[in-house]
Amino acid sequence: MNQRLGKQTVCFGEPPVILETAAIVGEKEGQGPLAECFDDILTDDQWGEKTWEKAESKLQRETALLALKKAKLTTDDINYVFAGDLLNQCAGTHYGLRDLKIPFFGVYGACSTMTESMSLGSMIIGGGMADYAMCVTSSHFCSAEKQYRFPLEYGGQRTPSAQWTVTGAGCAILAKNGDGPKITHITTGKIIDMGINDANNMGAAMAPAAIDTLSQHFTDTGFRPEEYDLILTGDLGTVGSDILCELMHDEGYDITELHNDCGKMIFNIEEQDVHAGGSGCGCCGSVFCGHIFNELKKGTYDKILLMATGALMNPSAIQQGETIPSIAHAVTIVR
Repeated sequence: MNQRLGKQTVCFGEPPVILETAAIVGEKEGQGPLAECFDDILTDDQWGEKTWEKAESKLQRETALLALKKAKLTTDDINYVFAGDLLNQCAGTHYGLRDLKIPFFGVYGACSTMTESMSLGSMIIGGGMADYAMCVTSSHFCSAEKQYRFPLEYGGQRTPSAQWTVTGAGCAILAKNGDGPKITHITTGKIIDMGINDANNMGAAMAPAAIDTLSQHFTDTGFRPEEYDLILTGDLGTVGSDILCELMHDEGYDITELHNDCGKMIFNIEEQDVHAGGSGCGCCGSVFCGHIFNELKKGTYDKILLMATGALMNPSAIQQGETIPSIAHAVTIVR
């Protein structure tokens, strides 16, 4: 029987299984330290399409189809797909997945979309309403820069706290039964806004949401950090990760030796000129669905906490002087 724990956490009596995953990334990501963990690496980030946006849609579609192939399933087997991206009205997802003809829930959690979709997929399977759910997300450096910052042709200087939006997509297929790591708990985040208004400092904007969700997760479950082999955030980068570890220590939780961040892992930060690291929906999506899922299957980790964070802003709000509200969703995964 499923059980609510505390204010924001669900414990699954029959935990959904992560049956299979797939991850495809861009050329720059393929030059990073995790290159061998991805299913495919593009040699052309436009992937033969006329626009960056069309390339992102193709990226998401092909990743979803690859995950189905690896799981030996078809689109007819999937009861629901939960998917999203960073573009206006989740256009990358809608155009990318329209031909799959799977009952669809569009999800927007900014860079937290991977764990938000996995949380929703787990709840619908855990509640007995589906046997299979597909969780998909993507981002693309060029389409994100065009929407949120400046056209690439502008050639603007990036601040040291800026992060590099990952060109990549991840897909996880969840199942009621089967072999694979299990999602035992989810902790749903709240919108947190600490007044950060610098759109070039996503780490500082998102770290407070990560702190809030992680603290609540420990309070709700009674777990201690040392019960996890890894506490993995999605895309705080170097700036946000430092803030998270320092302020969690002030809360009474020492996660320094257990914590890593997908935005720090996917690039060689010193050599690839990505400033504070990676970000974007595809950052957590590709790192988890590539490297981390493989490590879970190999037995490197027995229990991890995956927590993606998202900055819930848009360009108009920032131009109007708004601050940046953020959110974090956490998923406990046990081998």
